[in-house]
Amino acid sequence: MKSYFRLMLGKKSAHAEECFAGNFVGADFGIAEDLKGKLPEEWRNFNRVYIPIFLKLHPEKSKIAAGLACGALWTLAKYIKKGDILLCPDGSGRYHVCEVAGDYVYAPGGVLPHRRPVNWLPQPIDRAEMSEALKNSTGSIGTIGNISRHQDEIEKLIGGISTPKLISTDDTVEDPTAFAMEKHLEDFLVENWEQTEFGKLYDIYEEDGELVGKQYPSDTGEIDILAISKDKKELLVVELKKGRASDMVVGQIQRYMGYVVDELAEKNQKVKGVIIALEDDIKIRRALAVAPNIQFYRYKVNFKLFKA
Repeated sequence: MKSYFRLMLGKKSAHAEECFAGNFVGADFGIAEDLKGKLPEEWRNFNRVYIPIFLKLHPEKSKIAAGLACGALWTLAKYIKKGDILLCPDGSGRYHVCEVAGDYVYAPGGVLPHRRPVNWLPQPIDRAEMSEALKNSTGSIGTIGNISRHQDEIEKLIGGISTPKLISTDDTVEDPTAFAMEKHLEDFLVENWEQTEFGKLYDIYEEDGELVGKQYPSDTGEIDILAISKDKKELLVVELKKGRASDMVVGQIQRYMGYVVDELAEKNQKVKGVIIALEDDIKIRRALAVAPNIQFYRYKVNFKLFKA
């Protein structure tokens, strides 16, 4: 079964034209070595080796930035398979679509030297034709993002055969209504972060001016929001319940926090967590009674109708 990804071809699509002309996609990150034979099945094992190398090359970068860079490189070189579909923005509001045609190759001295050969489809997708959900996914920050949950819409846009639309790739969703509402809440929190209680003490994690703390990848899934305190001494993991079972969301945030402790936090940084849900939840409260580093928040939806 093929997967679908959004891939940036250099910062702000700087190398898009070279990739279109050369029938390849690629990445750089300053790691000037051939990775053939050095790509383990687990990206965590790749990161364990290459994060120290990346940080030596870029001492001004954080472990969070290093994790993103190395994870993106492994995804491009190893995880993406032949036949997968990539959407690559050209900087003008259009996404060029390609099918991955071959395995990883290294092109020393070339732009984006860590490459995959591809076949470009003749017709790009105009961003204006996308649903809001697909716009949000393809417009997310970072080099690469998995957008397979939008496979039905993408296939329609490129003229393929549609497949059944899924509300979520997570089969543990108990309440689809809450799931949909809390996906909107995630976008609202990011867009209005400074006006929230969290915004007084924390900033959503940024790297080189880009907001990378939304849907931050970990080895057990994507963290909804990863933030850092204004004094840089704490990392905050924010997880929305999204209609999932109580035990599931508590276990998930604990796994995310464990990942942040092990892989991202500097020696002087603490890690805290926040779960946000629509309804009060006694099961979550009981579980968090013995997890003092995780807090529970509820939110309210308030709207008014006015006669026109």
